[in-house]
Amino acid sequence: MIITRIPPSPTGKLHIGTARTALFNYLFAKKNGGKMVFRSEDTDKARSTKESEAEIMSGLQWLGITWDNEGEIVRQSERAPIYREYLEKIIANGGAYVSREESKNTPGEMVEVVRLKNPNKVLTFNDLIRGDITFDTTELGDIVIARNLDDALYHFTVVVDDYLMGVTHVIRGEDHISNTPRQILIQEALGIERPIYAHLPLILAPDRSKMSKRHGAVSIESYRELGYTKDAILNYLALLGWNPGTDQELFTLAELVEKFEVTQIQKSGAVFDIKKFNWFNKEYLRRMSAEEFMTYLDLSTAEGLPKYFDITSDSFTRLLPTIQERISIRQEAIDEIKAGEYDFVFVSPTEYTTDMLKWKNDPDASAALPRLEKAAELLKTADFSTPDTIKAALWGYAEEVGKGELFSPLRIALSGKAQSPDPFTIAYIVGLEETLRRIATACDKIKG
Repeated sequence: MIITRIPPSPTGKLHIGTARTALFNYLFAKKNGGKMVFRSEDTDKARSTKESEAEIMSGLQWLGITWDNEGEIVRQSERAPIYREYLEKIIANGGAYVSREESKNTPGEMVEVVRLKNPNKVLTFNDLIRGDITFDTTELGDIVIARNLDDALYHFTVVVDDYLMGVTHVIRGEDHISNTPRQILIQEALGIERPIYAHLPLILAPDRSKMSKRHGAVSIESYRELGYTKDAILNYLALLGWNPGTDQELFTLAELVEKFEVTQIQKSGAVFDIKKFNWFNKEYLRRMSAEEFMTYLDLSTAEGLPKYFDITSDSFTRLLPTIQERISIRQEAIDEIKAGEYDFVFVSPTEYTTDMLKWKNDPDASAALPRLEKAAELLKTADFSTPDTIKAALWGYAEEVGKGELFSPLRIALSGKAQSPDPFTIAYIVGLEETLRRIATACDKIKG
């Protein structure tokens, strides 16, 4: 049976690179009827925390990336006796030796370390993505694999854990390629079978440097707080370095499992494009029902919204489709509300100037007066059930006098802004009575 693994170091938040690696391991295992196991590589005592471990596990589970050793958290910090057993074994069979050396941290102090006896050979391993990769291990020297028998180092613990957890395929980032010959030498010294390797391309920033905090958010938690959905995150991460071979871009997790082939992973780095990421999220937001989108926005928890912005009102309910159409992430909606983009819903505009009601070729704003009065007359008997029915009530007259000539001053009258949703949408949101009141205010401004 195929068994993959996800072994994060709990020294920070769940990074997008770690999440993508976990996703690819998950997809490969599930596609082939196998399993994925989880372990916490928490041997960095100074930086590893239980809080970080919990956040990483929670983030993966939120994305829907689960593992098959649920309830059994394998922590390297708790496995020192196991590593000691294998260190003693490798020393006994002549594959490693204890060396007394000067401490790197304390000059003059002598310490004992365990070194692997390097056979100094040329080593080749096959990578599922990159083909054969060859290293001359001579330059590595005799590798330190433990500070002492009770303090095994990374390369040794990884080899032992992968073996004991039955890992058949090691799928990880390409920054681990240089680690592979060291680990293969340890495997050979222990007499254990070599797993199959696949090294993923790195996620790159737009300038093709390695993705880091200086390029913006890099943790799953940060993207989640901004309002990226788990479906969009999964979908976008899957396509960072993998191509399904078709034009399909939107996938459920089950579809990704069905379509995934490790041979379709590219070798070169995958550039993180925030615009494309936003497109994915916008597509998933558009597919939400009104109730789902309202829950997604969760504006009751947003801080700094104007006091008059009543999210319990019917007007806000009618505004929701407009917000849903415009935004890519939740934070955009919050920022737009704070910036006053939707003030027209709750505040009748009065601060605009009369000149704003003038259309391009009109001598002055007075030319708009009869058009606005006629629009009010037509709207009194209009069907206000949708923006389209309101548009239908005005369209014939607009074709007669000019669409810009009618709709531009009408937009200003209803929103007080040149840039806003179309006048039919605004009229629908604020309702018939308020629409007529705003048109009357504009007409009074023109009359002076």
